Amino acid sequence: EITVQCCKQSKNDPFDDNDSENGTLLPGLPDDLAQRCLSSLSPSLIFSVCHSWRRLLYSPSFPPFFSLYALLSPLHNPTMALHREVVPQSTIVFFSFDPISSSWRPLPSPPQNPSFHLLRRHPSFLSRNLPIQSLTVSNHLIVIAATTQNLFPALSSPLVFHPESNIWFYGPQISAPRRWCAAGSAQDVVYMASGFGSHYQGDVARSLEQWDLNKKRENWGWENKAGLKDGRFSREAVEAVGCRGKLCMVNVKGNALKEGAVYNVGLDKWEDMPVGMVAGWNGPAASMDEDEIYVIDEVKGRLSKYDGEKDCWVKVIELEQLKRAEHIAAGRGKICAVSAKGERIIVVDVRDKPTRF
Repeated sequence: EITVQCCKQSKNDPFDDNDSENGTLLPGLPDDLAQRCLSSLSPSLIFSVCHSWRRLLYSPSFPPFFSLYALLSPLHNPTMALHREVVPQSTIVFFSFDPISSSWRPLPSPPQNPSFHLLRRHPSFLSRNLPIQSLTVSNHLIVIAATTQNLFPALSSPLVFHPESNIWFYGPQISAPRRWCAAGSAQDVVYMASGFGSHYQGDVARSLEQWDLNKKRENWGWENKAGLKDGRFSREAVEAVGCRGKLCMVNVKGNALKEGAVYNVGLDKWEDMPVGMVAGWNGPAASMDEDEIYVIDEVKGRLSKYDGEKDCWVKVIELEQLKRAEHIAAGRGKICAVSAKGERIIVVDVRDKPTRF
């Protein structure tokens, strides 16, 4: 959820400055009562009526509405010469998509102390994108793992953005920073499992830690939990998908042969992933409100939902546009997928019958 910052009105704005009576929300009613009446309306309707209603929509007192976050970078990173070496520059920027005004808006720049550099591509690895792992938990956007130009872990503490206050800050320090890991959340708790730091360490590759955002900020910290039986989840940056009190993850992306694992949050115990679940996990996955897991087969472009009772994946829709999907996010009945090498976002509304995109 996000409360978007108020934007300046454009010169082509259809509303007159005198479109309301001295800025009154509803003539004849005090503003606090008028706001209670208007808060039940669709934000898109409020946005299109008049200036005073639009200002209300973007005010801190109005209920927040959902927005899509994106981490953007150019197709090719610029470089600079430093001591006769070519050093890639960090050009990562964060944007949010306001669905009401249908516009992308940049987030404030992250703090630069300590120096902040996230690398998406490196000149030595022209065909490979370096992962930058992020997730949304308890109305916060959290960047948890990334890589520097020297191929070291970029973050010793998670980088956190709070939309309602519009500020960035750092979370609790990570005991062993990583370049990639299995990262996810369940019940407003962040989990970080396995991973690879500046070099391989067996204890880190088998570790699981949690950070509980339900606690007061002064009590935030990472806690060790039951470790994995081996370090096979340290190979790639993968999603740990939270669903019904469990974290589900596979150790390899795409259609390759893989292993799966399930962490029971309540029992602090690892379990084997059901055979049908791991067999159909052939692309990026996400949970819808921690109740249902969706996955996109990146080869076939097929979006499927997991049926736990039958241990199988049920096809929702198959689209050419979903082929080569790289990342997905889910919320409020919609699946947002990034495909075409990061150049396209497809939104699938799974609540509609038939499903539309």
